[in-house]
Amino acid sequence: MANHKSAIKRIRSNDTKRLRNKLQHKTARNAIRDLRVETNKKKAEKSLTNVLSLIDKLAKKNIIHQNKAGNLKSKLTKMVGAL
Repeated sequence: MANHKSAIKRIRSNDTKRLRNKLQHKTARNAIRDLRVETNKKKAEKSLTNVLSLIDKLAKKNIIHQNKAGNLKSKLTKMVGAL
């Protein structure tokens, strides 16, 4: 267990940040999953902009790697274009 006041605060803040990152990551994954099963091109194109925004935010905050974000965006855009 931590002995210093600052270490205790660091543990608390890390836990809060971990939960926030986990929520954002899970939300983005659910949005990606919903986009992949979408068959209507209009709905998929509208949903694509939101999903790309979520992916960019995750990459900006280093929740996912920049290259993974690029790969996801590329594959999703290609998939929606093929509908």
